[in-house]
Amino acid sequence: MKLFQQLLVAPAALGLLAPVAANAAELNINGVSDYAASGEQVTSITQFSDVYPTDWAYQALSNLIERYGCVAGYPNGTYRGQRAMTRFEAAALLNACLDRVTEVTDELKRLMKEFERELAILKGRVDGLEAKVGELEATQFSTTTKLKGKTTFVTGAVNAGGNNGSEYVYRNRNYKFNGKTGTASVKRYTDKGKTYKNSKSYSSNGFKGGANAYNANYGAFTFNYDQRLAFNTSFTGKDKLYARLRAGNFTKGKNAFGGAGVNLTALDIATDSGASGTINNAVQLDRLYYKFPVGKEFTVIAGALARNTEALAMWPSVYNKGAIKILDWTGLMGTSGVYNKETGQLIGAYWKQNTKKGANAFSVSVNYVADDGNGNITNPNDGGFMTDNSEASFLAQIGYGGPEWGLAFAYRYGQCDSGNGLRRGTTFAKFDGKWNNDCYQQQYNAAGLTGGSLFSDVEDNNGYAVRSGGSTNSYALNAYWQPKNAGWIPSFSVGWAINQNTTNDKLPGSPVTSQSWMVGMKWDDVFLKGNDFGFAFGQPTFATQLEDCTGKFDGFCSDTPFDGNYVFEWYYNFQVTDNIAVTPAIFYMSRPMGQNTRNLVQNGQGYDGQFNLWGGLIQTTFKF
Repeated sequence: MKLFQQLLVAPAALGLLAPVAANAAELNINGVSDYAASGEQVTSITQFSDVYPTDWAYQALSNLIERYGCVAGYPNGTYRGQRAMTRFEAAALLNACLDRVTEVTDELKRLMKEFERELAILKGRVDGLEAKVGELEATQFSTTTKLKGKTTFVTGAVNAGGNNGSEYVYRNRNYKFNGKTGTASVKRYTDKGKTYKNSKSYSSNGFKGGANAYNANYGAFTFNYDQRLAFNTSFTGKDKLYARLRAGNFTKGKNAFGGAGVNLTALDIATDSGASGTINNAVQLDRLYYKFPVGKEFTVIAGALARNTEALAMWPSVYNKGAIKILDWTGLMGTSGVYNKETGQLIGAYWKQNTKKGANAFSVSVNYVADDGNGNITNPNDGGFMTDNSEASFLAQIGYGGPEWGLAFAYRYGQCDSGNGLRRGTTFAKFDGKWNNDCYQQQYNAAGLTGGSLFSDVEDNNGYAVRSGGSTNSYALNAYWQPKNAGWIPSFSVGWAINQNTTNDKLPGSPVTSQSWMVGMKWDDVFLKGNDFGFAFGQPTFATQLEDCTGKFDGFCSDTPFDGNYVFEWYYNFQVTDNIAVTPAIFYMSRPMGQNTRNLVQNGQGYDGQFNLWGGLIQTTFKF
């Protein structure tokens, strides 16, 4: 290289060598070694006087000290964390920490080698346990039984107003309104070779029937209770074996809240666990059934003591769903001819569309129930399961809905049940003694009229019971809607039903078709969160078509129904705690006897006669 070129390169070379020389001057390698050797080893970050929790690397420094013990300070107890660190110092610190990690690793390797056999055995056992746990989680469920209880106290009374008069219903049946005995003039009418009896005893003093008679028999203030203990058992986590014990003192035939006198005053909660109305407070089993899923959408249910209304995929009402219920009729959405709470030996199934939680879904439900007094009898002439004398109900429902709105159509076939099968209605339409649909109609020898029963229906020369062929076909439409949020706008639940009665040799003037309807409104979170106010009104089952009786019964029979009636219900549910609720309620019934009301005035016809009921109660519920 020429001298001139060398002179040009020299400054650049000096520039490159200068930093190295400077760093070498600043860093004394021997000094680093001296620092490492003379550093004070610490076991806690608190030993440094110049390190504070507010320092940004406080936690990192603490971890290095406590986990690895590879950080040293200066002899004067300082760390000098703000001082610049050279690369050699960083290498020294990192090396010290790695040495500590290596020591720990070597110790672990030694222990692993020493216990290699034991670790292999343990690993095999853990793998086996994991496999078994996985199998158990997939297929096993611990059998669990949960106890739930509900105690209800009811205090209140019912009072009647209106006309007083006839003790007996004066139409095609001899029916005693208030359960008393008495004399009656008997008139016999012949139709199609059969002799029918009618009776009427009109009392002018007003104590044989009507308002005075009702109050004398059912007007007292009472204190009643209902106690339920339910056992819910699951074997798989998805099925349920349900058994319920129940006791109550709504004495049959003697308590208005149990439906005595006028069946419409019966409360949903009312039960009598006594025997024939003479003994109270006996504990009885009133539910026993088992249900299980089949796939994701089907459920099968079977029970020795189950109810048709409790074997449905959906309940098409929000009026008192999951809340307090007062009258039995309003609790059945006003369509008791279909949803009649038939209880007995049951088999059923339902399908519900598998959708996201909270979404609307289609559902189909079917069930068959033999009446509890018939389905367990081995004599097919008296009862049995799926026989001509089971007095059974077949219920089918198709519905669509979700939390906000829904609707359903239902059909029920009732075998031999035109009276009790309709469950709730006017005295005339429901007729506790049943108009036409007993499985058998009793027939009597005409020669034995004098000694015959005053309350027999049909008398002829046969002298034996003949099959009635009686049944009912009932149809119902129900719908509901509720707002997303509680406020001034209530939820609405509506229901309408029609019942058609079929039987051989219908009694002239007896109900052939009946209907019912109801509107229920409920306001949530009234005054306080969790408190509800409910109001419902409608017409319980009332006759809309009667069997033709033109020219029969000497003009005392009419095939024009005068069975109109109304029911109103108000309640306020005060939720004291999550487990205690106090519910005052009142109800009013106009003409609950229906067409029979005209018997309260002498020679009454059409809508003659007045009879109404007011009821007031306080229902206190305890859940546990």
